[in-house]
Amino acid sequence: MARIKPQALLQQSKKKKGPSRVSVPTIMVYVLVVVVMGFFLFATYRHWSRRSMNQLADSISIDEDDNAVINSKNFDNPRYAVIHTSKGSVTAELHKESSREVVNEFIDACKKGHFDGMQFNRVIKNFVIQGGNVDRPGAVEDWAKKGKHFGRLDTSLKHEAFMLGTSKTRSDGGGFDLIITTAPIPDLNQKIDLFGRVVKGEDVVQEIEEVDTDEHYRPKTRIEITEVILKENL
Repeated sequence: MARIKPQALLQQSKKKKGPSRVSVPTIMVYVLVVVVMGFFLFATYRHWSRRSMNQLADSISIDEDDNAVINSKNFDNPRYAVIHTSKGSVTAELHKESSREVVNEFIDACKKGHFDGMQFNRVIKNFVIQGGNVDRPGAVEDWAKKGKHFGRLDTSLKHEAFMLGTSKTRSDGGGFDLIITTAPIPDLNQKIDLFGRVVKGEDVVQEIEEVDTDEHYRPKTRIEITEVILKENL
């Protein structure tokens, strides 16, 4: 058998142990994988960073709006109602403790936008102003006649000035109207459900009370409620 020379064996050993070369396509695949992973990590970081910032902004916005107007479509337990009219704004405190059912009915009407655009259809000086969508002159004129003679009546004056109420005739299809008394008048518990008191904007009520009216106490110029906003705090 022929002998292999030591020099030949050394050359063969170097060929076997030498490092293999990495091909260019393999290097490109590795680089692409690294780039994709880096992009994925960057996108994930941006997503969670933006989400955290949005949550922080929402939290700050809620804190700043604690005393702001509460959306009447989402708020179920307000303490005040701001009645915006074409003459100005009137703020009333709602008496839910003593008139829970009527206040709940009022809140539900606000959510439905029932009062938006409602006209003051009766203005009786030293008596009441009334906003409603149903024109029924008879009932209010009867109240006026009674009011003109209240000095002769022996009755308690439970209805003070600047009280907020609604006519009991709403249950007979008259709709939910708004009545604000402008003076102490005889007990009208058979006619009106009281559910609040004006705490701001008495001057606006008095300005509406002074408008010119016809023989049926209807204002000669249109005065309307533009909207009613519910609030938790003043």
